[in-house]
Amino acid sequence: MFERFPSLTRFSQGWSISEKIDGTNAQVIIDNLASSDDVHWKDKALAHIPDEFGGLFIFAGSRSKLITPKKDNFGFARWVQQNAEMLVTTLGQGRHFGEWWGVGIQRGYNISERRFSLFNTFRWKQEELIAGLHVVPSLMFNDYCEDPGTVAKECLERLRNEGSLAAPGFMNPEGIVMYHRKSGTSFKKTFDYDEHGKWMEQQEARTE
Repeated sequence: MFERFPSLTRFSQGWSISEKIDGTNAQVIIDNLASSDDVHWKDKALAHIPDEFGGLFIFAGSRSKLITPKKDNFGFARWVQQNAEMLVTTLGQGRHFGEWWGVGIQRGYNISERRFSLFNTFRWKQEELIAGLHVVPSLMFNDYCEDPGTVAKECLERLRNEGSLAAPGFMNPEGIVMYHRKSGTSFKKTFDYDEHGKWMEQQEARTE
């Protein structure tokens, strides 16, 4: 009968802001497939790294599905397969989300290669990662923010004036991602298509 009212989240605590990179959403999954429910995914594993406990399997994913070199997403699965041992050793077991970006993908950023930039700035710091792995650039980290809207505008203005932090010298960055740790919620703010989103605004433009 009795139901406890949940504690309220403090709005101004725990804000982090990072640069939003315009590429394609990607994920690396590293798992031991200990659960019987996971066995049917085994044929999509890109590699098996043995260890004393039987080893870990590594998978690649887009935003919506597992991918393989035969059914890839801008070569991400092929990159994961080629770098499987490094990824397992560095990232460890778990699900690791990030952006796959660079030459031939969306903005391209005037770079000659493709990069995988991890989203989790709480766990990963660029100086702690080995060559070949990146983390999205941080503009604010787990800070108290009285007026998030004003701070978001300041971060956007910095990117507008200084260009991308992920690709220094590139003067057309996409925007920012704001993460509220207390609620576990992420928000995005972009220079283009911010009011309705890219798909909706492009549809409206076609009908004008």
